[in-house]
Amino acid sequence: MRSILHSLVLAPIVLAAVALTPNTAKAAAVVTVPFNFIVDGKVCPAGQYTVDRDPIKNAIYMRSEKAPVAFHWFMTPGDDNRQPNNVTLHFNQNDQSFSLHTVEFGRMTTPRIDHKSKRSAHDLERTVQGQGQ
Repeated sequence: MRSILHSLVLAPIVLAAVALTPNTAKAAAVVTVPFNFIVDGKVCPAGQYTVDRDPIKNAIYMRSEKAPVAFHWFMTPGDDNRQPNNVTLHFNQNDQSFSLHTVEFGRMTTPRIDHKSKRSAHDLERTVQGQGQ
């Protein structure tokens, strides 16, 4: 009888703890960048990059499995017309070098990453897209 009462008291506490545990599932995507590029003064080689989004912290993380580079930024609301799992990297091109301009993950976007004061007539923009899981 005592074990039944004990179970009846503990069951709601366990259920409440499970209900209050935040859903920390992260969305992730793999994006292939076909050229070297620069982020915050660091040269990132061409290759595959994993982009993870943490919706609770409103942050995005980008890393390469084959290069010792990793970055994170906070996200702000972006285009409401985008699909929730689409990932887009926007690059600025100046001559033969590329710099990461912004990252969009679903309807969220980063602020300007390259901190370029103004674009010249020779600058081009390249876009690389991926699909989240």
